[in-house]
Amino acid sequence: MIKLIAGLGNPGPEYEQTRHNAGFWWVDEAARLLKVSLQMERSHFGLVARANVGGQSVWLLEPQTFMNLSGKSVGSLARFYKIAPEEVLVVHDELDLPPGEAKLKKGGGHAGHNGLRDIHAQIGADYWRLRLGIGHPGNKNEVANWVLKKPSPDDRIAIEQAVDRSLRALPHLIAGEVDKATALIHTSKPPRPKPPRPAAVPTQAAGASPEADDKP
Repeated sequence: MIKLIAGLGNPGPEYEQTRHNAGFWWVDEAARLLKVSLQMERSHFGLVARANVGGQSVWLLEPQTFMNLSGKSVGSLARFYKIAPEEVLVVHDELDLPPGEAKLKKGGGHAGHNGLRDIHAQIGADYWRLRLGIGHPGNKNEVANWVLKKPSPDDRIAIEQAVDRSLRALPHLIAGEVDKATALIHTSKPPRPKPPRPAAVPTQAAGASPEADDKP
């Protein structure tokens, strides 16, 4: 059962469309679906909304601390509302997945992701992660620039498709129905439609002329 969903990103218009803000994109859409509005709560260092889902309170959070201090916000809200790590879902960008893919996992390392690193320091590692693929630049020295730049139009469409698809699992995530949520989230991006089959050329009847229908 998930009680806190935190999307990771950086505050400010200059970062709004960058790959590192994929977690914010997801939570923005979750808030729209749940018909709630995120509001700044300085005591928790982030934009916060409370939704009621099946009689259960679910908190949405977008830390406004910048990425490398994400745990300050997540830890503050989790401690205040007595939310255990296993009841927390963190939505974040993932270099090791291509755009269009999303994966759900619980626990594990932070893999160098600064937002996860700080959350580890605040609440431990035993929380859920929804990893939204943003692709890898191919050179680890380019990672910092890569995550702070806008994705290409095609990559942005693929990421948005993964966001939309994984949001269909939101009720199952909140209810703790992990198998159902995983089945929806781990479905790879839809295959490209097959090209239409060429139309069959009608067989010409014996003795008929191709121009017959054009004659008076």
